[in-house]
Amino acid sequence: MIGSRVSLRGSIAARLALGYALLVALSVATLAAVLYFGTVGVLEHSVDARIRAVAQHLQSRYRDGGATALEREIAIQLSDRIDTDTEILVLLSPQGQPVAGNLGGWQGPLPKAGELAYRTLTRDGERFSARLVTRALDGGALLVVGRDLRELDAVRAVIGRALSLGVVVSLLLALAGALVFRRQLERRIGQIRRAARQVGAGDLTRRIAVQGSDEFARLSADINQMLDRIGELMEGVRHVSNSIAHDLRTPLGRVRARLETALQESRSCDELSEVARAAIEQIDELTGVFDKLLQIAAVESGVAGVSFATLDLQSIAADIVELYEPAAEAQGAWLGMAAGPPCQVQGDRQLIASALSSLIDNALKYGGTGVRIAVSVQPEADAAALVVRDDGPGVPAADLAHLCERFYRVDRSRHLPGNGLGLSIVNAIAQQHGGKLIVHNTSPGLEVRLVLPRFSHAA
Repeated sequence: MIGSRVSLRGSIAARLALGYALLVALSVATLAAVLYFGTVGVLEHSVDARIRAVAQHLQSRYRDGGATALEREIAIQLSDRIDTDTEILVLLSPQGQPVAGNLGGWQGPLPKAGELAYRTLTRDGERFSARLVTRALDGGALLVVGRDLRELDAVRAVIGRALSLGVVVSLLLALAGALVFRRQLERRIGQIRRAARQVGAGDLTRRIAVQGSDEFARLSADINQMLDRIGELMEGVRHVSNSIAHDLRTPLGRVRARLETALQESRSCDELSEVARAAIEQIDELTGVFDKLLQIAAVESGVAGVSFATLDLQSIAADIVELYEPAAEAQGAWLGMAAGPPCQVQGDRQLIASALSSLIDNALKYGGTGVRIAVSVQPEADAAALVVRDDGPGVPAADLAHLCERFYRVDRSRHLPGNGLGLSIVNAIAQQHGGKLIVHNTSPGLEVRLVLPRFSHAA
């Protein structure tokens, strides 16, 4: 019994089912009351109106013709075969004895004059309920007008039994519906809970079956999307860990070996200073790698101090191109931008400028000698794209899908300085703005599109 109470209190499904059953019960009871009083009440009102009308008619006949006229009218009323079996008409003398009418005698108190009341009477040896009104006449005589309520009582009993049966059946159906509702609700919630427990136990591949298009289906789809994102992040963490262990172990080992060799060999102060300076440079490079990893993590987690505002991509692109033009000229490359109308988006100016800088820097680094780089802003249906296109060697098709992975580098570019984090940062910035990064070969060359929505979801 205690377990049932705890289960009821601790289960929102049980509380909702109970609330549903109570609401249905209250609705059925209200409907039954309306039906009952709408039928029996109307009949009772009709009986009262008929009693008052007959009493008024008889009283007026008494005023016009006296007791004789009243007795004659009572006899007519009782013989006209209109409600004869239910009419009660009695003229009582001042001593309370019947003078005319269809009752042989009167026992018990009379209703107050002019007031409708219920009484139990006896006629032909049978007791029955009646609705009566009395009218005081001159000389102390009383006129009693009423109706036999046996037919009305029978109707009231039939309607009462029908409504009672209907209420009982409705309550049983409501209870059955509440139980089915609770089971359905617990079944849908149970699927989500089981999936959550399995994910909590470490099975990140577990997903919730999406059934239909109701609120639970949408919730399941949202949870599955969240689990997909968590899986991607966990895979990214594992990939980063493996990449750090693989790509940073070699330079750290090289620094250590060089320092150890310098300590073991007899060298001059200048030589030791040169070795220390080289070690510091390599350590600074490693520090830069970790700074970029922290930058990616900050952007992906949304704690990078992002400040969204309305920005003109044309203006940002023009500023960055102007900044990189001297470096392109020094490398013998050409960097230019196609002019166009203003194109506004919602975003963080610093992050978007940083992303475009990384794209231009990659094009200069991997495009080769004399590469031509064109930067443009291209409006789309609900978005705008920052496009960086070069005529360099491009990227092997097998490597295109991996370019945004952290520490990933194309084999032919491993001799060039870099750490494989540039496009990872750009991709993180695109996702932070609700956009995407698209990379494809243009034969010759490579085109990178940073697509940003006109009104970012992250804003």
